[in-house]
Amino acid sequence: MSLIKISNCRIENATGTVVPEITWEMKEGEAWLVIGPNGGGKADFVNALSGAAGMKFSVNGSEKEQPFFCNTFENSVELVSLERAARLIQEERENDESDYVEGGVDIGRTGRVFIAESLPGVTIKKNQPLPPEAFSIDESDAVKLCGIQKILDRGLKYMSTGEIRRTLLARGLINGKKLLVLSDPFAGLDAESRKILLDFFTDAVKKQNPAVILGMERWHEIPDSITHVLEFKNKKISFCGERSEYEKILSSRHEEKAAGEEAARKVFEDELSKTYADTAVLQNGAEEDKVPSTSSGTGNSEVLIQMNNVNVGWGDHHVLRNLNWTLHKNEHWLIRGPNGSGKTTFLELITGDNGQVYANDVWLFGRKRGTGESIWEIKEKMGIVSYRMHVEYRMVGNTSLRDVIVSGFRDSIGLYGGATDMESAAAIKWLKLGGFAGREHETFGSLSYGEQRAILILRSAVKCPEILILDEPCHGLDEDYREKILHLLEIIGQNGTSTMLHVTHDPAEKLSCEKHILELHPDEEPMYKIIEE
Repeated sequence: MSLIKISNCRIENATGTVVPEITWEMKEGEAWLVIGPNGGGKADFVNALSGAAGMKFSVNGSEKEQPFFCNTFENSVELVSLERAARLIQEERENDESDYVEGGVDIGRTGRVFIAESLPGVTIKKNQPLPPEAFSIDESDAVKLCGIQKILDRGLKYMSTGEIRRTLLARGLINGKKLLVLSDPFAGLDAESRKILLDFFTDAVKKQNPAVILGMERWHEIPDSITHVLEFKNKKISFCGERSEYEKILSSRHEEKAAGEEAARKVFEDELSKTYADTAVLQNGAEEDKVPSTSSGTGNSEVLIQMNNVNVGWGDHHVLRNLNWTLHKNEHWLIRGPNGSGKTTFLELITGDNGQVYANDVWLFGRKRGTGESIWEIKEKMGIVSYRMHVEYRMVGNTSLRDVIVSGFRDSIGLYGGATDMESAAAIKWLKLGGFAGREHETFGSLSYGEQRAILILRSAVKCPEILILDEPCHGLDEDYREKILHLLEIIGQNGTSTMLHVTHDPAEKLSCEKHILELHPDEEPMYKIIEE
């Protein structure tokens, strides 16, 4: 029996057709994976299945094949993705009323409210008591499965990306959706959360209740229970069939890639060195000796950041407790810990995006925070890739890719005032390096989530910042982009021009230059451990 059947259709949004032709069928008992490179059409397909991002299927007129579309799940589809999580945070930012509430803090929708408002017959009214149904979810199997009992009354905007996506999954299970579309569900999840999600997926495949379609960027993370694969490239279906056949194709591709991998890395290194040299005049200080090489830098004892007995929390929730930590120039740090352990909060104390920095003893570049320095004086010495940065850039999504890169030289979100000829030329060189040649006039909002992430990484690196802050930089990146970005970061780490702080849950993404580890352990005393390798 067919659960979904699409024949001779297209995917379109408000601006027109994005994928010109789709023919695909999902039958009972099948477990499908949707895969493909960033911008290839995978994201368009999963968004169209759920009706997200304005995407929808439309039938094509054709004499060759009668167009047909049938989805037995109709509107009973829930999407759990990085893209959906980013849209949620964007909505919360747009609806923030902190300027109008007592105490100046509007926590927005909590996880409890977000789940309850999706229940049949439940109406949530702002500033009114919640209905009984909103509290009955505490003991639900879905809430326990997703491990969100302790964060139900936390505002969505204060959740980590992993916590938000677990909340999305719980919502889909509680409101009885018949089809769950999980797009890059393991990205940014800690080991325990990954196991919970993998066990859930395996069980759902067996029971077909709910039905699940998995969208992924990386083959090495694919669950064993997947039976069929749908691959997109260049906005077309490039493979549709059984997993065993796809694995044969992958094996052949890997052999071809391995043969030219070393040469490709050397070409990339040469292009990077040339790009830095050609754009040196726009980098911090514009000094000739800031042009990177691929040789190891020699560290020194210059202190860039110092935190003394730092404590951060909201109400009864303690995020960081009694943290003492110092960053010296050319010490590259890996920051790790479970979801919700305070990794992003730690970074936001440095970037100035958390106001509690002023209540603590935090020093940046030899100056105590809160002694008259402006946020711009701080950020001009930093390059930042983070979830917050990504959300903020989505709110100016009409910015061209050229202007996104130029904004990296100016430390702005979006571009205010036109780009100079020199800045434009530099941006085009960086876009070419990142695989975006000829696309400088496309808008940030028109890209897939993974492509957006790649653009933000390029933006962070263009000025050779003193500190490069990377909060899960490889979120949403396909294998090729991930390898290129990790290689770029390795070169930056070796050349001695930028000191890196790197958050990731994936052990494979740890860089060889990261000899220092800050490990956060929530609910323990002490709540952190420093490891030197």
